[in-house]
Amino acid sequence: MTNRVSRRKFLGTVAAGAAAAARPARMDAAPTVATGPNGTGLPALLGGPPVRTAPFPAWPIADGREEQALERVLDSGKWGRGLGEEVKRFERAYAALTGARHCLATANGSTALLTSLYALDVGAGDEVIVPPYTFVATVNAVLLRGALPIFVDTDIETFQIDARKIEAAITERTRAIVPVHLGGSAADLDVILPMGQRRGVPVLEDACQAHLGEWNGRKVGTLGKAGCFSFQASKNLNSGEGGAIVTDDPAFIEACYTFHNNSRTRATSGDNFSYRGPGGNFRLTEFQAAILQAQMTRLDAQSRTRETNAAYLSGLLKEIPGLTPARMYAGCTRNAYHLYMFRYDPAAFAGLPRSRFLEALKAEGVPAAGGYAPLNKEAFLEDTLTSRGFRRIYGEGAFADWRERSRCPQNDRLCAEAVWLGQTMLLGPRSDMDQIAEAARKVQAHAARLAQA
Repeated sequence: MTNRVSRRKFLGTVAAGAAAAARPARMDAAPTVATGPNGTGLPALLGGPPVRTAPFPAWPIADGREEQALERVLDSGKWGRGLGEEVKRFERAYAALTGARHCLATANGSTALLTSLYALDVGAGDEVIVPPYTFVATVNAVLLRGALPIFVDTDIETFQIDARKIEAAITERTRAIVPVHLGGSAADLDVILPMGQRRGVPVLEDACQAHLGEWNGRKVGTLGKAGCFSFQASKNLNSGEGGAIVTDDPAFIEACYTFHNNSRTRATSGDNFSYRGPGGNFRLTEFQAAILQAQMTRLDAQSRTRETNAAYLSGLLKEIPGLTPARMYAGCTRNAYHLYMFRYDPAAFAGLPRSRFLEALKAEGVPAAGGYAPLNKEAFLEDTLTSRGFRRIYGEGAFADWRERSRCPQNDRLCAEAVWLGQTMLLGPRSDMDQIAEAARKVQAHAARLAQA
């Protein structure tokens, strides 16, 4: 795999299990049980048996609770928002879970972001500060509002936006700061929130990968002006597609409701066809809301399992030279672990390229990915920012200035070093963590031969 693999494709591969990814032992002879340095066997890529052939836990996990939830909606004959009660029940439950006063369910995380930016009055001519290490939806939401995404470099040790570099990127055009709690860990809110308040710039938390993540004991998504979540199929809380906005501000949530409901307020729904402005149909269905309520019954227990396994795995990987688990900020009191992330140094693996390291892990039955490519360098951004509409808004020379401002050298380095494990790989027994570390040690012991093969 390369760092161009999509996060969703990678996570889908992990959920399908490692058995299909593992290279089988040769069948024309008895398996070679060669012993290498430190007692490790021959890597599967060189003909040895893989560390594991059993699949990692599949995703999603469902049982009779989901079946009953779907049947309840089906039998009701009320399938859309405003007809039944499931969406409202979910919104109340998710607000209570996060500790927020208000929750609005949306069609997905992307529309949660887009709707929130509308409610913040982000539009043409504005700038929004974003990280370069994130899923493209964070940036697409900004572009769809006609605003300019301004990238601030990554803190390579945490994989999060470098909060210390944000203030230098703020201008009179800055309308919002959108930190992403990447992988389920938290951005440095102790720096970002006071800065935003001091500069008069609202903070919109992209918590799409961080269900139940916490900052100083409070759920992420509830500390800024608002927080956005995704319930897409790979997410730790899953309804196939879906999203939510949480906030303590009643005026903000009503602005979001109106925008997501084709600019119709709660009072003007039904047969009252009057409109308040632009909007879209970004509503969650009753079926999705019912599934989410069923999935929520497992969410905390699954999260605790991931946390326990991740802590144990970090201890194992820290003992392997060249592997550095992502650091959490002191304020991150709970990591949701949508992704388990670490950095890979080929110098400690006889110069073995990361792509070959990933290939070798996969052959051992441990599917891993290289994560995101540098988002600030994607070709579509130049195409968009030099398009006719953006040139009219920002001027003919705006792209050259934007490109200079959005250089992110630390993120470039991270994109070359990152390794991801999907959240389902943390749902099994502790022995799974032992096998992940064993596979990495096995690759390291034979790295020189793997580099030449």
